[in-house]
Amino acid sequence: MRHFIRSAAVAIAMAAASTLTLSAAMAADLSGAGSTFIYPVFAKWADTYKKDTGIGLNYQSIGSGGGIKQVIAKTVTFGATDKPMSDADLEKNGLVQFPMVMGGIVPIVNLTGIKPGELVLDGKTLAQIYLGAITTWDDAAIKALNPDLKLPSTAIAVVHRSDGSGTTFNFTDYLVKLSPDWKDKVGSDTAVEWPTGVGAKGSEGVANTVKQTDGGIGYVEYAYAKQNNLSYSKMLNAAGKVVEPSLESFGAAASNADFKGAKNFNVIITNEPGDATWPIAASTWVLIHKTPDDAAATGEALKFFAWAYKDGKETAKALDYVSIPDSVVDLIKASWKADIKADGKPVYAGE
Repeated sequence: MRHFIRSAAVAIAMAAASTLTLSAAMAADLSGAGSTFIYPVFAKWADTYKKDTGIGLNYQSIGSGGGIKQVIAKTVTFGATDKPMSDADLEKNGLVQFPMVMGGIVPIVNLTGIKPGELVLDGKTLAQIYLGAITTWDDAAIKALNPDLKLPSTAIAVVHRSDGSGTTFNFTDYLVKLSPDWKDKVGSDTAVEWPTGVGAKGSEGVANTVKQTDGGIGYVEYAYAKQNNLSYSKMLNAAGKVVEPSLESFGAAASNADFKGAKNFNVIITNEPGDATWPIAASTWVLIHKTPDDAAATGEALKFFAWAYKDGKETAKALDYVSIPDSVVDLIKASWKADIKADGKPVYAGE
């Protein structure tokens, strides 16, 4: 009898341990790394999602280059990048990519007496500043764009990203389109040989460095400018119109994005046409393995993304991100079912 009781007790304990292990696995946090551009909205989504589901998000805001390396190495379930991977690199590494949000990159400045949105810049002038050809804030080129502003003679302190960055890719892609000098001397990528300035890690680092440097100029996703109360510039766009960074101007740029007609959703939206268009707009793509080692973790990540597409729109809007259109989300979910599989079966089981 005692042997039976002991055996029953062991069986119950083993069952309880198994249940606890299963619960722990089900409640395990999602893991991702990469883009700092998307971090502000990822952080807000993660807070709400954990309250709703008990599942958290461990996301490392380390830059697009770092996110690509980590997802390839399989140290995280997904990566996030503001520079889409090429078809060849996706195939080589067994990855799929899909857009998560769109938004705007803004020049930020630290100029005494200049309020947010008072300064106007254009692509050619930005390129000259980042080439080191324009060195003071009262330069004739800046004055010509701002005839009614009293600009100081303060030296310009250029700040750029020191890490591999999709924000840098989109910023330099824009400069390439506006400046032949920039195209010939520097080019566009997640990391470039900067002709001048100091480097800072992440959008957080750029924002903090500019905030602490008199005469500083940098570039960050708009949410960082707002959250840090940084002064930002208006921009002269491709239509020759002066525009403010806003959900509306980012949306005008995003409206040109033809994700439906692009292989692997590869669309860049800098310097797009339109009177109301913000010229330095960008997207963030999620990268995930086609044949994941941990199908359960990948399935949970896809559930989170599906939730964000549907229930995270207002949160994204409040931070001035543009949501991916429902018609494109349908294409994205179809790609999940077609391309992301374990044992020949789709990992994503949702709608």
